[in-house]
This record gives sequence, structure tokens and C-alpha cells, in this order.
Amino acid sequence: MEHVKLYHSRVIPYQDGEIILEGPVPPEQLRNYTMHPDLDAFRRPKEQFEALVEIAGLPEGRIVLARISMQIVGYVTFHYPDEMERWSEGNMEDLIELGAIEVADDYRGLGLGKKLIRLAFEDEQLENVITFTTEYYWHWDLEKSGLNVWQYRDMMEKLMKSVDMVWYATDDPEICSHPANCLMVRIGKNVPLSSVEQFDRVRFRQRFMY
Repeated sequence: MEHVKLYHSRVIPYQDGEIILEGPVPPEQLRNYTMHPDLDAFRRPKEQFEALVEIAGLPEGRIVLARISMQIVGYVTFHYPDEMERWSEGNMEDLIELGAIEVADDYRGLGLGKKLIRLAFEDEQLENVITFTTEYYWHWDLEKSGLNVWQYRDMMEKLMKSVDMVWYATDDPEICSHPANCLMVRIGKNVPLSSVEQFDRVRFRQRFMY
């Protein structure tokens, strides 16, 4: 299938300079940038940067980022689900995971996460896919945010709803292991019913549950 990638950019005034939002960024452009040292939620910044470059080079992969000059201060990733996870079991070409969202500590509270996600969905470029994200409380930065698990869950749910992602039920053991975990999904308007039905079969292994 065709993965539509339409580059967009925005400029946000910040202090005496500006923050540039852009994406999807191709790997050859991404390699010119550096990673903010606080972007270490998933792995060390250097290793995460290499992961971003790799994702950007995938046919379905996309990186939407925020940067000051040439330094990345926030990013969102989109890619096929990991082949080790249940979400890949349907071998669906039109199922894309909104994977990582990370913003450096000093730039939180500016709404960058929401702005990056909205930029990713501009011009209907994700209307031919089902976009999903899995929210696990153990990935959340509760300590630095000062939020409890339910406040953080509410924040993440509002973030996803800003691009019309909604809560979906599933019998996935990891999501079911804690009531704060959740599956959020957006079905593009050009996704065929057959793909929606296939996704339902992936969501539920125990057929009697739906």
C-alpha cells in the first residue's frame, strides 16, 4: 500500500528564538540534527537518535519532531508494530503504531506533544490507516511530572483525543494488567471494513468477549 508522507513545518516563538516543528523528516535530513541529552526515556539519547533515523527510513515510518536550531527537543514516532507484539499478528499493511512521544524536560508545558501529533495527521495523510497507541503506566514519567497515575492517564488520553483517537477495549494481557493502561485507536476514513474486522480479531483473542 502507499504510505502518504507530506512534509509540514511550523515555527513557534520561544524566548529569544524559535522552536521548529516539522515532519515527517527523512533520514538524510534527520542525520544533520543532534539529540537533547534529556531525551532518555526509552534509551540513551545517542541510541534513541539512531533508532529515529532507522524509523525515518522505513516505508511506513515517520518522525515528527521539534527542534531548536539543530537540536531535537521533542519527537513522535509512527511505524508498524513490533513483530514480537500481538499487534503485528494480523500482518496488516494499514495498521500503524504511534509509538514514542517524548519532550525534553525544559520544554514541557508548551503543548509540544499535542502540536507534533496534530502535525502528523495534517492533510489527511493518515486516513488510509488505522493508527493505534498502547499506553502503559510504567512508561510514564510520574516522578518528573508530579502527577499520579490517574492524572497522567487523563493527560495522555486528552493528548490522543486531540487527533480523534478513542479508547478501545482489548483482552491484551499487558493492557489488562493494570486499569490505567489503555489502547487508543483512530480509524482513518478511507480504511476498508475488512481491515477494521481484522483489527478486531487482533484486539480480541477470546472471541466471546465482543
